[in-house]
Amino acid sequence: MSESQSSQTAAPASDANKKSAAIPLRFLAPLLIFVALLVLFFFGLGKDPTELPSALQGKTMPAFQLPVLGEETRLVTDADLKGKPYLLNVWATWCPTCYVEHPYLLALAQQGRIRLIGMNYKDERDKALQYLARMGNPYETVISDADGRLAIDLGVYGAPETFLVSADGVILYRRAGDVNERIWQDEIVPLLAQAGVTAVSPAEGQP
Repeated sequence: MSESQSSQTAAPASDANKKSAAIPLRFLAPLLIFVALLVLFFFGLGKDPTELPSALQGKTMPAFQLPVLGEETRLVTDADLKGKPYLLNVWATWCPTCYVEHPYLLALAQQGRIRLIGMNYKDERDKALQYLARMGNPYETVISDADGRLAIDLGVYGAPETFLVSADGVILYRRAGDVNERIWQDEIVPLLAQAGVTAVSPAEGQP
């Protein structure tokens, strides 16, 4: 067999080798994309949305002027709330978790170590008033954010959400979800201590 004949017979084998190498690469790219998406979804789903920090944390409370729930001619501004730290609690009657959270807010109010300001969010006025009449009112004041404009300014995701605001109107903390004993002790009390406010839990306030 001549050299030219040998070259001609070897050429098809070389092409076959190239094809066999190209096939895994063709399948490897989608596999790598699939694995990347899997990792992305895993870490994305693993995040707790309640732990997302507020974009306004450390910034001044947005300026607002809103009516008091049930007293629509009485207006409250952000400046009116300054002077002492307070929890701004976003709630609504359509929010199931708000019903779960409400007894703890009542206990906090009875203990009297923090001002609670309610922000009734995109709710029906009469239903909201009936809610407070039936379940008790833990709030010093309830402002009505019927159109959700303040909620947008605060970056509210839903209800309940709670913001800890300093005496001079700076947002120190945001909680998406219910406030409970664990959240109060682990996350809010230390921030109050930094702000110079001594606060105990409702459980500790019991005789």
